[in-house]
Amino acid sequence: MSVPDRPASGGRVCVVGSGGREHALATVLGRTVDVVVTPGNPGMVGETPEGHTVTVTSEPPEELDADLFVVGPEAPLVDGLADRLRAAGRLVFGPGADGARLEGSKAFMKELLADAGVPTARFGVFTDVAAATAFLRTLPGPYVVKTDGLAAGKGVLVTASLAEAVADVEAKLSGAAFGTAGRTVVVEEGLVGEECSLLVLCDGTRLAPLAPARDFKRLGPGGSGPNTGGMGAYSPLAELDDATVDELVERAVAPLLPVFAARGIDYRGVLYAGLMLTAEGPKVLEFNVRFGDPETQVVLPRFDGDLAGLLAEVAAGRLVTRPRFSPEAAVCVVAAAPGYPDAPRTGDPIEGLDAVDDPAVTVFHAGTRLEGGHLVTAGGRVLGVTALAPTLAGARDRAYRAVARLSWPGMVVRPDIAELAAAAAAATAEPNAQVRTAADPREETVG
Repeated sequence: MSVPDRPASGGRVCVVGSGGREHALATVLGRTVDVVVTPGNPGMVGETPEGHTVTVTSEPPEELDADLFVVGPEAPLVDGLADRLRAAGRLVFGPGADGARLEGSKAFMKELLADAGVPTARFGVFTDVAAATAFLRTLPGPYVVKTDGLAAGKGVLVTASLAEAVADVEAKLSGAAFGTAGRTVVVEEGLVGEECSLLVLCDGTRLAPLAPARDFKRLGPGGSGPNTGGMGAYSPLAELDDATVDELVERAVAPLLPVFAARGIDYRGVLYAGLMLTAEGPKVLEFNVRFGDPETQVVLPRFDGDLAGLLAEVAAGRLVTRPRFSPEAAVCVVAAAPGYPDAPRTGDPIEGLDAVDDPAVTVFHAGTRLEGGHLVTAGGRVLGVTALAPTLAGARDRAYRAVARLSWPGMVVRPDIAELAAAAAAATAEPNAQVRTAADPREETVG
């Protein structure tokens, strides 16, 4: 069913979701339009510097009126929300359920990559422990074990231990680890290189990349601790100029378009390619079908232009604008609840938000709620503190100074977000300095 091409600029946009990604979307969309977020969270509500309003509602998106709908999380996309909204004549940024399978099933994603000839890690798909174990024994290590279904960004194990990989396969296939989402697993060879997150807009036939970012999945410093949804991110990446980004798009993303067309998939939204930049060239670790979290919190604040108008072009299948970005650097540091990611404690009062008074800092609310008139923690990742500055070191310093003003009992903050990248950038400015490369090989070289 065709949808009307309704311009979003100056109108109203509905953002679906409740986390830090959606707060970032609402904030940047709010430069040119009024925004309503469903279900949202209380930290999102307010007026933007440009005079537009951001409100939240508990009403489902199907019952709201807006010029454009932007679906944030993967679960409603996999569930077909974009299809239902389009069937009702709405303009929607986000793929239908057929395209959303790219994230909803890692096995399906690997199948599409093979059809498209996109380079990726050697892999196998298994429902049987013995078969998965036999395949693991053919790999040199490190080993990667992933749930086939959605697991909120936490269904991936990367390990150098064959015994740990086998135990993870057993836990997932038994349903003990991730329920039905884990009863099929994808087992991959570990890749060596530097990771990057590349978000690419797709209107069905045309692509336009956003600025690349790098996130930090492990809970602790130096890549220690369990895998999380992301403890921080930074953008831009010094090693990826515009020409290199275009090359990555041509090698890793563009080959999907004819595969989509052959399968009748009209993909209108964002393709989030998780890439490993190996010695043999870029290889795809994963594809997601929505804006990354926390990458969105560093990419969109650098966006220079009318985001509502740009996403409306994508939704209408008429993408003509090349996204532009500020030369400033952005760093996001996540503050998480104690027990995250396995069993986060909630309900702790959040202190210090009023003390964050740096105009270059934005505190994005990921998991907060009002209780007795006071903001309390309501999720694993609670806040994402993003700072902008002319240099990566400056953005990092501003972000951590703001984080130091926030508190709740047991608050968890990873201390080394963008640390080595900032040092490398400083070394470029001071040729005699001796520092390591921008990526942290203790974490970012294996995925």
